Amino acid sequence: MKPKVTMIAWNQNDNYVVTAVNNHLLKVWNSCTGQLLHDLVGHADEVFVLETHPFDSRIMLSAGHDGNIFIWDITKGTKTKHYFNMIEGQGHGAVFDCKFSPDGQHFACTDSHGHLLIFGFGCSRPYEKIPDQMFFHTDYRPLIRDSNNYVLDEQTQQAPHLMPPPFLVDVDGNPHPTKYQRLVPGRENCADEHLIPQLGYVATSDGEVVEQVIGQRSVDQDEQGLEPSILDGMIRQLQLQQDQRTGADQESASSGPQNGEGTPRRG
Repeated sequence: MKPKVTMIAWNQNDNYVVTAVNNHLLKVWNSCTGQLLHDLVGHADEVFVLETHPFDSRIMLSAGHDGNIFIWDITKGTKTKHYFNMIEGQGHGAVFDCKFSPDGQHFACTDSHGHLLIFGFGCSRPYEKIPDQMFFHTDYRPLIRDSNNYVLDEQTQQAPHLMPPPFLVDVDGNPHPTKYQRLVPGRENCADEHLIPQLGYVATSDGEVVEQVIGQRSVDQDEQGLEPSILDGMIRQLQLQQDQRTGADQESASSGPQNGEGTPRRG
C-alpha cells in the first residue's frame, strides 16, 4: 500500500508537526529540522482527526474510523489516555470530529451514529438534563443553487447562513420546550412567544397525518394550499427590503461622477 497522509496538525507552540498516515500510524516530526521523532501506534483504521491542546504543547488528541480516541504526549511519544467508542448492540462508532474546550478541561466528539460524546473532569449532571435527541429543524431542508452557483435554502430562496436561528426539535420534528430553544445562539434573549415554533399537520405519502414544525415544510406543501410560515414570510420581507436598498445604491452609483474623479459606491 502506498502511504498517504490523511491529516496534519501542529502542536500548540509549533515545535512539532503530527501527521496521520493511511497505514494507521501517527508520526511526530520536528517542525524546524524535519526529523522524525516518534511513531505513535494504536489506531486500527484511518485517522482524520488531530486536535492540539489549547495551551499544553505536549498534548495531542487523535481519533479515527476505528472508534478509538487517544490522548498523546507527543514529546515522549506515549499515549496518556485511551477511549473506545463502543455502541451497545451496534459495534463501534467511527469518530468524525473532536474539539477541545477553551480551558482544555473537556473535549467533545461526534461519531458516525449521530452521537455527541463529551469527555472531561467533573460531574455529568448538567449534560444529563439535555434531551437525548436534538436537531435543528432546518437540518434536512433541501438546498438549491442559483445562477451564480451559490447555495440557497429551497423553500425561502435565502442563503442558509442569513436565515434566522433555527428551532431545536427531536428526531420526529417535535419542538423542544422554550428553555432549550434559548440554547440556540441568537435566541438567548427572545420573548417566550418567539421561542414557540408554529406547528402544523402534514399528510405523508402513506396517508398518515403527522405534526410538524411549519418551517420544515417544502415548497410542494406550500403549493397545496397550506398557510405560509410567518417566519419564512419575515425572511422574504427582509430579503425584499435588502434588494430594494441594493437597487437604490446601484442607481445612485450610476448617476454619480462619470469623469473618473469619484469612485461609485458598491452595492
